Amino acid sequence: MNTTNTYRRFALSQRVEHVVMLVSFITLAVTGLPQKYAAAAWADAMIKFFGGIETARIIHRYAATVLMLVAVYHFTAVAYRVVVRRVRMTMLPTVQDARDALQTFLFNIGLAKQRPQMGRYTFEEKVEYWSLIWGTVVMIVTGFMMWNPIAAARFFPGQFIPAAKAAHGGEALLAVLAIIIWHMWSVHLRRFNKSMWTGRLTEGEMLHEHPLELADVKAGVAERPVDAPTLRKRQQAFLPAAGVFSVALLAGLYFFVTFEQTAIITLPPTPAVQVFAPQTPTPLPPTATPRPVGDLTWEGYVGTLFADKCSTCHGTAAGLSFATYNDALAGSTNGPVIVPGDAVGSTLIAVQSAGGHPGQLSADELAKVKEWIDASAP
Repeated sequence: MNTTNTYRRFALSQRVEHVVMLVSFITLAVTGLPQKYAAAAWADAMIKFFGGIETARIIHRYAATVLMLVAVYHFTAVAYRVVVRRVRMTMLPTVQDARDALQTFLFNIGLAKQRPQMGRYTFEEKVEYWSLIWGTVVMIVTGFMMWNPIAAARFFPGQFIPAAKAAHGGEALLAVLAIIIWHMWSVHLRRFNKSMWTGRLTEGEMLHEHPLELADVKAGVAERPVDAPTLRKRQQAFLPAAGVFSVALLAGLYFFVTFEQTAIITLPPTPAVQVFAPQTPTPLPPTATPRPVGDLTWEGYVGTLFADKCSTCHGTAAGLSFATYNDALAGSTNGPVIVPGDAVGSTLIAVQSAGGHPGQLSADELAKVKEWIDASAP
């Protein structure tokens, strides 16, 4: 056997797709995980490296858009190969994959004499592929809910937004660990597989990893040849349908990334209000009844209410935060959301009055917050 002969595994388009996916995945990981663990020192250093939290979020969203574009292309390319070229769907899981997994386990612990012989794709490669597909779907769905919280709150209860955040971060961590532990070991360390970069494997590598496919190649049955007239006929039927479907997916992607920006700046802007704050507090009229301690103050009511209703999305210093009294009055990058003495002119009241907010206050709670703001937010 001549082990220097090489056999084609992946076309150039598939290798380019892999590189684009790789770059977008790494970018998502290095900009997303620091946001998940924002309190850690390493995460804070990485966010500062990217120029701040807002810049990190922008880069993260661009990388997410690239990932979704790759998903649209991959779906169309796979459909073309299956429908037009009639390529065998060898990536689908089968019962034989379970048998191969069991035999591999037994071989690794010394209870089987040889490794299983596998074809075009091994059971490990299928697990990685379908994990990627599943993970991409989860990240797109949860990412939409986080990217467009107002739209999501119109269809789902408000609790779905923090749930989506938890699922998004958990799936991201799982994906990164799978790449570092599973993929790096099986593809780069155990036996360096260069086929996704060169497109080819040597005969010795094929005999070790894909002996059944090598046998099909040598027998001339690995591919299904298609004559030119048949190929053109299939293309004429497939390409218009694929074009319409791809345009629909791209339109959905455009809707995804442009539907809304944030729960604050999506609302109509309110006129700026200048608040007069005297250097010395104005004394209460002598006839005023003293307010009981803890009644409608930040420490006595409002801070606890915000911690209960708003801390999931606004509990840190990143963006709009209600973690402390000073954070709440500071507002967001777009300006204050609480104007002491003017509840009507406060963006917070406008957002809550519109209804459907993920941290929606009840009518009684909203009335008390309005009263607190009109009382100069003590």
